[in-house]
Amino acid sequence: MNDAARPVRHVLILGGTTEARRLATTLAPEPSLRVTTSLAGRVAAPRLPAGHVRIGGFGGPEGLARWLREHAVDALIDATHPFADTISHNAAEAAATAHVPLLALRRPGWVPGPGDTWHQVTSLDEAAAALPSLGTRIFLTTGRMGLSHFAHLTDLWFLARSVDAPEPPHPPQMEVLLDRGPFTLEAERALLRTHRIDVLVTKDSGATATAAKLTAAREAGVPVVVVRRPPVPEGVAVAADPGEAVAWLQRLFSGAGTAD
Repeated sequence: MNDAARPVRHVLILGGTTEARRLATTLAPEPSLRVTTSLAGRVAAPRLPAGHVRIGGFGGPEGLARWLREHAVDALIDATHPFADTISHNAAEAAATAHVPLLALRRPGWVPGPGDTWHQVTSLDEAAAALPSLGTRIFLTTGRMGLSHFAHLTDLWFLARSVDAPEPPHPPQMEVLLDRGPFTLEAERALLRTHRIDVLVTKDSGATATAAKLTAAREAGVPVVVVRRPPVPEGVAVAADPGEAVAWLQRLFSGAGTAD
């Protein structure tokens, strides 16, 4: 994609993740590409990627399809959080409607290792239901948007970590820790020890930026409730890292088919 004589192709990245920023950093300097990253706007001070940036929703799949057509998007890359299920399905529907090739950029999920005590569930409601039998002091790392699922657990104490301050409803016995990864293993060990945590709740976000808590939990013998990630919409091609996404774009724009 270094040939300046090629037509300029417009790539829209649905971002908000480390992988999205890395991909934008790689693609933005290419003279044959126009790179736009769309951020949902849920974080007060997001880390802005290279290239053009838009913030805010599209208005569902119809709005996204309209945006793809109006801005002559040649390729759409869904590099949102693995649990951003709604936008991923909207992207699949919009891409099909606007006839724009779509790739999902998804970091690999976590895998339990020797010594781990994992309780895998399919939803936050299932996670909440599992807690009373596991412990009383919960380290909750599922994000501020899902705290309402735990609000009825009045007998448990929670430490909730998020980038921005959460809003009600949330558990009545809760301390909020405002922080942003990456987190070190030493810091996670100290956090579990200081707050006497006996259960960790997390989503299977994958990657290394927040994985240290899993190692700290294993060392401390703390059980982990892991919410499984939703599947990528059926029929959507998947890349495991930005390098694979770049290769997909190269195949697509070289005329080697649909790059899936």
